[in-house]
Amino acid sequence: MLISDRLRSIREEKNLSQGDIEKRTGLLRCYVSRVENGHTVPAVETIEKFARALEVPVYQLFYDGDKPPELPNLPKRKTADIAWGATGKDARFLTKLRRLLAKTTERDRKLLLSLTQKIATHKIARPRSPVQS
Repeated sequence: MLISDRLRSIREEKNLSQGDIEKRTGLLRCYVSRVENGHTVPAVETIEKFARALEVPVYQLFYDGDKPPELPNLPKRKTADIAWGATGKDARFLTKLRRLLAKTTERDRKLLLSLTQKIATHKIARPRSPVQS
């Protein structure tokens, strides 16, 4: 089921109008209509606004069942293992990089990935000093 169909069906089940959603979320009614008709894909933050306005957990916008979906048995992550970019200057850099990459086209992202892979695997030859020649 598409998120657009799910949003509309939950809104109609709760007897709410698009205008009611507009008042509860602060989003324009025409935007709500565009999302429900599948013309616009909402951002995660916008989906959270819809969920709050509809008074449902976010997972219900993506899932048809009555109960929450069962979570897969994933291995536990150690809390001591802090990934690069989780805090400080690295986190700010990573956030900025993600924001800029989101604005690039798919073709440009593939080009950047290819270039960085070549740089990472390429052995850099050191320039010879005049004495070695």
